[in-house]
Amino acid sequence: MCRNIHTLHNFEPAASSDEVHAAALQYVRKIAGTTKPSKANADAFDHAVAEIAHITQHLLEDLVATTPPKNREEEAAKARARAERSGRYGTPVAAAS
Repeated sequence: MCRNIHTLHNFEPAASSDEVHAAALQYVRKIAGTTKPSKANADAFDHAVAEIAHITQHLLEDLVATTPPKNREEEAAKARARAERSGRYGTPVAAAS
């Protein structure tokens, strides 16, 4: 349920508003325990997503990085390589000798 919550700080280019919103949505889904709220809870759910996205954007703007920004494509390639090595997503793991 939290696949879209990734580190958003210290990347070049900076996190987009869509990425921040996706992370906020996944956070609220996790906290609420549902991926789709009932009609009675839809307004509260949507308000929470908007508020969390807003404060997350402020947090990202205020954080100070002491290391150079990471490259998104390089980090994604590293993550894919780790997933392949670990056998995640149905990729077979090489047999140990």
